[in-house]
Order: sequence, then C-alpha cells, then structure tokens
Amino acid sequence: MNFWDKITGNDMTREFKAFELRVKKLPADYQAAWEEIIANLMPHGDFTGRNIMPILDGVLGLLEESAAEGQSIQEVLGDDIKGFCAALAGEEKAKSFRDKWREQLNKNVAKKLGK
Repeated sequence: MNFWDKITGNDMTREFKAFELRVKKLPADYQAAWEEIIANLMPHGDFTGRNIMPILDGVLGLLEESAAEGQSIQEVLGDDIKGFCAALAGEEKAKSFRDKWREQLNKNVAKKLGK
C-alpha cells in the first residue's frame, strides 16, 4: 500500500468492494447477517476503520465456509449477532468510541489533578 492510498482511503475502498463481491455470492440470510455485523463492528473501529478490516475478513471467511457446508446462519452465529460482534471485538482488543473517550477523560482528569 502506498502513501497516497493510505491517506485517501483508496485501499479500504478497494477492500470493501472486494468484500461486497464476496458477500453477493452468499445466500440472502448470510448477506443480511453481514450487514448487521458491519453495523455492530464499525463502532469498535479507529478513526479510519483500518483496525476492523482484518476482523471483517476473518468473519467473511467464516461465513463463506459455513455457507459452503450448508449451515444456517443461526447455527454459525446464533441468535445474538450483536453479542457475537462484541465478543469478537473484545477478543481482538478493539476499543469502542466509548472506551476511547473514557480513557481520554481519565487521562485529562489525572493530568488536572497532577498525578
């Protein structure tokens, strides 16, 4: 990846387009689950979202393998997709915006108190 692509986000645009091409090959219920996964994982991303891309690639690989084996989406992810995403982001040490703001607030308070 060159500097220009990193600054403009072209690399991520290409990666998302590749993801979308892979998702279109999945059954409809898997596609709906993918949209929900995207919505639940993005708040755990950093400013650019680059830290989420490897996680999304892994999840999409899981969905592709499961669809090829003929499993239903409920067998793969269960009924709680939001919980699945939270657990996944927690395992990967991806912080949500709330975690980042809490950390920043604690640092600012500690600085003001002189610690």
